[in-house]
Amino acid sequence: MSSTHTLAVWWDDPADGCTNMAADEVLAAESDRRGMPLVRIYGWSQASVSLGGFQAVAEAAGIDAIRGLPLVRRPSGGGAIVHGSDLTYAAAVPRHHPWGRTPQVLYDALHGAMIEALAGFGIAALAHDAAAGRRDDGPGADAARFFCFDRRAIGDLVMPATATAPGGKIMGSAQRRLAGVVLQHGSLLLRSNRLAGTAARHAGLAELVDGGHPVPDPVELSRAWCRRIAAAAAMTLHEERAPFLRGRDREVAAVAARFRDPRWTARR
Repeated sequence: MSSTHTLAVWWDDPADGCTNMAADEVLAAESDRRGMPLVRIYGWSQASVSLGGFQAVAEAAGIDAIRGLPLVRRPSGGGAIVHGSDLTYAAAVPRHHPWGRTPQVLYDALHGAMIEALAGFGIAALAHDAAAGRRDDGPGADAARFFCFDRRAIGDLVMPATATAPGGKIMGSAQRRLAGVVLQHGSLLLRSNRLAGTAARHAGLAELVDGGHPVPDPVELSRAWCRRIAAAAAMTLHEERAPFLRGRDREVAAVAARFRDPRWTARR
């Protein structure tokens, strides 16, 4: 398999938050070792909150809408996300790859591919354009909002308001730039999460698509998305048959111990 011209993708079964975050760090290490872009698409075994790497755990503890939900701190930045009704991904790209050189390039490549994938299902999403804006993990009033889906950053995916549906953000991403690789987390909100309180219950595709348009099957949508990611960089898409976690159980479990440690969660 040519590392220069191949995009490898795994689909994993739902897992708890600490296992998911650990698997994503192992994915980043694997990308660095292979020298190629890798993507992992996965779910959550129960509704959970992932806290941005720079957010204060005390703020999360003071929000009634997420009280009682498992909490994990991501290694990437951005705002908190309530998972369980979304399509979650991690992408790892070597720093020497054209997409790994500057933050916005990778955001735009993956988000632009999702716009094209959604269009194939008859859904017209747009990239948020804020000429004076900044990324989620930068300074500014918008970054002070706790939840990712209450923020707007350049390149985030939004549904425009129509006569029959309100507009809103449906996809956001955040990065952690390591020595040899960039790890990007992202979430496409498929529908509102009914297990969260009102303040944390954001509208997703099911609520924002005009005229009650059906939400695409997550697997079909993610496969269409990955085909477009690969096409954008003239790469061959390699869909892995086994989950990423298979055969890496011990390595992932060792990394997950750090994410389960209260000192990691309360580090800010």
